[in-house]
Amino acid sequence: MDEALKIKLEASAFRALQKHLMVERTDVQNIDLMNLAGFCRNCLSRWYQEAALENGLELTKDEAREIFYGMSMEEWKTNYQTEANKDKQDNFKSAFSENVKSTN
Repeated sequence: MDEALKIKLEASAFRALQKHLMVERTDVQNIDLMNLAGFCRNCLSRWYQEAALENGLELTKDEAREIFYGMSMEEWKTNYQTEANKDKQDNFKSAFSENVKSTN
């Protein structure tokens, strides 16, 4: 497999993951993703931002989130985010500190 095809396949897989999280499974909360998998939609948007910076394109955290989410963070929260109980919040603190190394 050549590098161009590899990149094309990786990009396609990323778009499928993004669609899955943003369209098909809006019921899955970021806090649950972070607590179970060590990453969430915000991590994906941060990785997108970091990739942009590596390629000479400056994006703010909010700009990267809006690109990934397809809407502002406030719109996402209003439409899809639910209240997290204390146990989830406590688990999140641990999961975040273990998994998030750079928060730009």
